[in-house]
Amino acid sequence: MSTIELKNIRVFANHGCLTEEEKIGSDYLVNVRVEADLMHAAQTDELDDTIDYVALNNIVKEEMAIRAKLLENVGFRIIERILSDFSEVTFTTVTVSKVNPPIGGDVEAVSVTMTSA
Repeated sequence: MSTIELKNIRVFANHGCLTEEEKIGSDYLVNVRVEADLMHAAQTDELDDTIDYVALNNIVKEEMAIRAKLLENVGFRIIERILSDFSEVTFTTVTVSKVNPPIGGDVEAVSVTMTSA
């Protein structure tokens, strides 16, 4: 089994339960890890034989653009899209982090990590 990781994808989005979060928006970091058998791709050296990380990045950007109250919902949607678009993926983990969350304290980020079943 092999792993592809996209680390700290920077996205601006309008997630959150507060009205001002919807209006103002926030910065987010998203980390994606997928597991799949990549030996065939290693041998053929062909993009069609692997998990295209450009496509993974596009999934993250598209799902982050859809407003949600909870980071859990966004992470779940990203996982569902990855599993739907790439049948060869056997496992995935997605972490969505809200940078400087409005929680009344000096907190760098709040993160939610979701994994496929």
